[in-house]
Amino acid sequence: MSTTQSERLRGLLEPLVAARDLDLEEIEVTPAGKRRVLRIVVDSDDGVQLDECAALSREISQALDDADAMGDVAYTLEVTSPGADRPLTEPRHYCRATGRLIKAQLTDEAGAGELVARIIAVDDEGLDLEVPGVKGRKPTARRVAFSEIAKARVEIEFNRKTAPAPAAGDTDDESQEEA
Repeated sequence: MSTTQSERLRGLLEPLVAARDLDLEEIEVTPAGKRRVLRIVVDSDDGVQLDECAALSREISQALDDADAMGDVAYTLEVTSPGADRPLTEPRHYCRATGRLIKAQLTDEAGAGELVARIIAVDDEGLDLEVPGVKGRKPTARRVAFSEIAKARVEIEFNRKTAPAPAAGDTDDESQEEA
């Protein structure tokens, strides 16, 4: 997709996406035989529901038709949310992954190599991580700046142990005292 077409599509679609309190993550046009596929990826802090994607798809379709933004060549429109394995590239992606395990490829300034750790907190500068202990050792804390991360993705956990929810009527203070 040319830069001009990409900018034109982004300018047309961003207000529609923002009106639904969503982030426009990606616009991709790929050839598919005699047609093209226009894939719009949206996300939010609370995730994206299927009904939301369907309603947004109808709005985007109408806007594309009204503006003739895709020209005369047939296309298929897909409005979707990012997959679980999408790269973490923006601070908001890391915020949404707080509490999740990530695999990060570090830059040379951070000692190059791969790091698997759980995101504990995110701020404007980087991440506070909990690096799992090896062979029964306790986890360790580590701070990593965004500039030290070459690339990162969420690691899918099938058997993640989560803390039990407090019983009805318990406050955080009471459940911590009992623990």
